[in-house]
Amino acid sequence: MSEEKLDVVLYGATGFVGTLTAAYLLRSAPADARIGLAGRSRQKLEALRQRLGGPALSWPLIVADSADRAALDEMVRRTTAVATTVGPYLRYGLPLAAACADSGTHYADLTGEPLFMRRTIDELDETARRTGARIVHTAGFDSIPSDLGVLALHEQVAQDGAGDLEDTTLVVTALRGGISGGTIDSMRAQLEELAAHPDQQKLVVDPYVLSPQRDKEPDQDPAWQRETDLRSPVYDREIGQWLAPFVMAQVNTRVVRRSNALQDWGYGRRFRYRETMGTGNGPLGVARAGAITGGLAAMMGAMAFKPSRAALDRVLPKPGQGPSEKTRNRGHFRIEIHSRTTSGQRYVATVAAQGDPGYAATAVMFGESGLSLALDGDRLPPRAGVLTPATGIGQPLIERLRAQGFTFDVRRA
Repeated sequence: MSEEKLDVVLYGATGFVGTLTAAYLLRSAPADARIGLAGRSRQKLEALRQRLGGPALSWPLIVADSADRAALDEMVRRTTAVATTVGPYLRYGLPLAAACADSGTHYADLTGEPLFMRRTIDELDETARRTGARIVHTAGFDSIPSDLGVLALHEQVAQDGAGDLEDTTLVVTALRGGISGGTIDSMRAQLEELAAHPDQQKLVVDPYVLSPQRDKEPDQDPAWQRETDLRSPVYDREIGQWLAPFVMAQVNTRVVRRSNALQDWGYGRRFRYRETMGTGNGPLGVARAGAITGGLAAMMGAMAFKPSRAALDRVLPKPGQGPSEKTRNRGHFRIEIHSRTTSGQRYVATVAAQGDPGYAATAVMFGESGLSLALDGDRLPPRAGVLTPATGIGQPLIERLRAQGFTFDVRRA
């Protein structure tokens, strides 16, 4: 195995999202970027490299099992950044994150598991800050559009001298895509963790579970109304439509609030944030909101109990499976983030992209996250530790995604 120093190692390269990300890096990474493919099976890695062809034929292959700490240590010492798709992260992710924190190697993943993120904060943040490692979670559709969208909104409001952000609502206005077995497996892993450790349920429902300083969050003020996830349809007069719960809100909202706290509550001490799906106006808007709410409750209820979960397992995608190429290509997303500032002005940020959000678009977001961590050097925020996309990569990633056709626009409403 060549000992050439690499820029990015893609770990879990032969999985469903890993393969999509490898193909993206082949198409879009700079010609001189030094990329490695890693996983636990040399045979599968060699097969992937042959399918990719072209310049990928010279990419080094690294064999490392997620439970083999010595192999992981050797892998991370060879590279500036690791991008890992190997989940569920609660089961498999901590040894690699720890190896990166210990060695000062930057790290990006696709976790949507708040319990895993809380664990890395507790166990790895201090080490990573000491070594200079950036441990960046949720570098895909969870939670880049939300996290970078709010960052772009904040920066425009600050540039305009319009004060701090207050009530802020993300509204999904268009969403089309599929679901993979890996996503289902991550949901299953978190539910199994909660079943084994019921005391952790209080962490999952805590809106500030990822806070670096829980005792300094605004809900510690008795006058502050506690933030909660939307659980039933509501009509928002300022936004002008019915809103329903968004399935990813329980992850994304926590990430955005952590970004605010890591920036010394730079978005505002009275920043309030929720995520929703827009369903329109009138009777049809009400009906859509009700249907989304009921469907989401039914799915989560079925996943929470072993007998119904076993029945779902027979029809849902298995790990390694995902939507077809046609579905991925036809997918898209568009979100609007509405905010009122302390000066009374209203702003709207729009984030949008073509391609299945969780797969085609995520491959772009994830690939560019790894490249930015490896190549953008002093342009990155001056932080280390367990971070978010906004605080660990920030504006350089927005610029990279815009160059790939993503929309990040902010306007006064």
